[in-house]
Amino acid sequence: MNNHLKKVEHKKTLGLFDLAILGIGAIIGTGILVLTGIVAAEDAGPAIVFSFLIAALASGLIGLCYAELTTSLPNSGSAFFYAWVAIGKFVAFLAGWTLIGVYVTTTATVANGWTGYVQSFLEVLGVKLPHQFLVNPTAGGYINLPAVLMILLMTIVLTRGTSESKWVNNFLVGVKLFIILLFIVVSVWHVNPANWHPFLPYGYRGIFTGASAVFFSFLGFDALATSAEDAKDVGHTIPRAIVLCLTISTALYILVSLVMTGVLSYKKLNVSEAMSYVLLSQGHNYVAEIVSLGAVLGIMAVVFAFIYAGSNILKSMSRSRFLPKGLSIVNTKTQSPNRAIWLVGLAAAAFAGEFNLHYLALIANIGSLMVFTLISLIVIILRYRYPELKRPFMVPHGKILPLLSIIICIVLLANISLKAWLTYLAWIACGLIVYYCYSLRHADEFNFTEE
Repeated sequence: MNNHLKKVEHKKTLGLFDLAILGIGAIIGTGILVLTGIVAAEDAGPAIVFSFLIAALASGLIGLCYAELTTSLPNSGSAFFYAWVAIGKFVAFLAGWTLIGVYVTTTATVANGWTGYVQSFLEVLGVKLPHQFLVNPTAGGYINLPAVLMILLMTIVLTRGTSESKWVNNFLVGVKLFIILLFIVVSVWHVNPANWHPFLPYGYRGIFTGASAVFFSFLGFDALATSAEDAKDVGHTIPRAIVLCLTISTALYILVSLVMTGVLSYKKLNVSEAMSYVLLSQGHNYVAEIVSLGAVLGIMAVVFAFIYAGSNILKSMSRSRFLPKGLSIVNTKTQSPNRAIWLVGLAAAAFAGEFNLHYLALIANIGSLMVFTLISLIVIILRYRYPELKRPFMVPHGKILPLLSIIICIVLLANISLKAWLTYLAWIACGLIVYYCYSLRHADEFNFTEE
């Protein structure tokens, strides 16, 4: 076996509960705490419920594809590694490069929304932070400092290793689930069905536009796939964790969307801290304070999951010599790829400090859909190229479900704006420079028999 393909042996520390919490932590966050109100106001109205259902349907199909690939080829490289095995190193690099961009920008997007909840929490206490340190230069500020500091804090936590940091993550996800349920229980009594009319203010196209906008919220599947090397009994735990986190997350998305748009008109929800805003509008100041504090803590779990997943992609690409080998070095004490973790963390902090939420979501939306389309295609290709590959879990109904997954992703991609495509292509152009200057000369073709 080639040296660059050798894996560092370490103790597997993540069980079904830890993996399910990791997936829920990655999925429940950006969409439900930050984007639900914004997408309802700008894209879908109360019909955002259908946007989440479409995104969940696509995610369910993609989740099955992920389960087959992750259990057949357990590796922290996710779509990068699967593409390397199934297609070749050029497509593998593009998949990995796209994922890095998605994780960095998604982390930054979530951190931007987190600042809104911090601001809301402190204002109720009578503390007002300087505006120029709460927003990026395009909004008239200097830097989004709280977002930067939070990302750096989560980066430090991750360098402690998965066996220790998973307890921090599990606690943060628990807090987040508590405040979401608290919001639903308190707010449901204020629902006025009149606010659901018109239910389709932006027409049916608005539903698909909304689905495209919130789709990257379901990137938790990929975060689970990147944890394959840390998972116990990967053939059973990861498929079950995917189904579990999708079911719980979709139910919560739908309930929060219905309650939020039922309490207030969708036109008033164009704020990043929509949950606390809805509660304050009904006079629930103390509950709003609890929800804001819970969101402040809970959103950290999303940042944790995405930095962890992004660093695993970097580690896998580096180990395979697509990127400089030093990024794959694992700390002997914590068994964490600290160089990769810090690179992802610092890049996300820089983006969070200087760019606004909507701009940051562009690469995340289109990049997620591109990767998910590729994942579904790889399932079909691997079945054709390597029918003898041991598959502890297989997507049912042959090629039908992977093909349906591809079609849904293409439909959603068609509803993404031209600006998003141009942003994504600019990121890919940067990646091509890296590929032709470094990866092409150093990375090998995948030797399936040898591996």
